[in-house]
Amino acid sequence: MSFQCPRCNSKEIAFLRTAMTIGASVGAVGGAARGASTVLTGSQIGATVGALAGPLGITIGTVSGALLGGLGGGVGGCAIGAQLGEKLDRHVLANNHCLVCGHRFNLPT
Repeated sequence: MSFQCPRCNSKEIAFLRTAMTIGASVGAVGGAARGASTVLTGSQIGATVGALAGPLGITIGTVSGALLGGLGGGVGGCAIGAQLGEKLDRHVLANNHCLVCGHRFNLPT
């Protein structure tokens, strides 16, 4: 998809990613918090699976289940926040900047 400046028709456009960065950060924190709230479930599943290997397996399974729950939530939240931020940058916040004439504009939806 080729983007052009609506003022000078230049194709030299910079896409500022302010909202995407903020959205990804907030999403990662929120996702990690959500993942941390499900740590109990993850650690119980890990302990159940680890029980096959004995007491050490239960401990390792509990810790790994909790870590994977938090990491999975953080990654998912970061991805969703980045997608939302990108849409805001391109279509709402006029974060498209022409490098030739300096015009800031939104992309059509």
